[in-house]
Amino acid sequence: MKVLVCGGAGYIGSHMVRRLIQDGVDTVVFDNLSTGHRESVGGASFVQGDLLASSQLRELLSQGRFDAVMHFCARSLVGESVQQPYAYYENNVVGTLNLLQAMREAGVGKLVFSSTAAVFGQPEADLIDEAHPTRPINPYGASKRMVETILEDAARAHGLRSVALRYFNAAGASPEGDIGESHSPETHLIPNMLRAANGDAPTLKVFGNDYATPDGTCVRDYVHVDDLADAHSRALDFMTSNDGAHAFNLGNGAGFSVMQMIDAAGQVAKRPIPFEIAPRRQGDPDRLVASSAKARRELGWQPRYTEIADIIETAWRWHRNPRY
Repeated sequence: MKVLVCGGAGYIGSHMVRRLIQDGVDTVVFDNLSTGHRESVGGASFVQGDLLASSQLRELLSQGRFDAVMHFCARSLVGESVQQPYAYYENNVVGTLNLLQAMREAGVGKLVFSSTAAVFGQPEADLIDEAHPTRPINPYGASKRMVETILEDAARAHGLRSVALRYFNAAGASPEGDIGESHSPETHLIPNMLRAANGDAPTLKVFGNDYATPDGTCVRDYVHVDDLADAHSRALDFMTSNDGAHAFNLGNGAGFSVMQMIDAAGQVAKRPIPFEIAPRRQGDPDRLVASSAKARRELGWQPRYTEIADIIETAWRWHRNPRY
């Protein structure tokens, strides 16, 4: 099998690339390196390019003889999407349309799409399953939901087989400590906690303590990045015998508040996490926790990392000695 990984130099994409190589899959990475890192790609073939530059993409797909594509490219900052909606719709929707058109021209009929829990908006249930209404409250989530709709249309019109994987909060790093999460600027909770603990970043900002949660801080569901990679591999197998467009929620099914995460990270790092309360960010819902029963049932997916301390520990190994 030969797979094109768009966005394969990014945080989740690089862990997926490692998994594909370990599984003996011929892997090519396509990335513009705007947020990714060339060092994280390892032994995979690498092509620098952008989904918005469609001619290069069409040439690569037409010549590559790919069996499937994995699509991780996206702008993904909720607050930024509220301030820059045009940029998010252009990158996340137009870029994906370019990819889908190039795939169709090249006869590539399988796509695994990196979606998000942000498609749901404010939750109406303690555990969010795939039947939950999709009413995104920020342009980031709206752009991802638009792509899911496009994939449903593409299945009917062109027979495209696709799986959209709705991550809740990707977390952790490779257990070997050689690839991990590194963004600039960094906006994610776990790396910012650990960088603050390590003295590599300022005091952690806790964005809001007046949410409708037990301690007033946002509650999220954290899933290890290697467990996400496993779900992607299973999605490839799933498409072999299942046509149409499918969506699966990926999370551990347990929610942790920001304050609970600060306590857990302090125990892992064996030092307190310095923090201060800051105003809420626009577009943040109170609570997002997944039901992944469908993925467990239909993909046979079972997260290996179920304890939050174990997830944070893998991230701590990376942040004590980051490679990029």
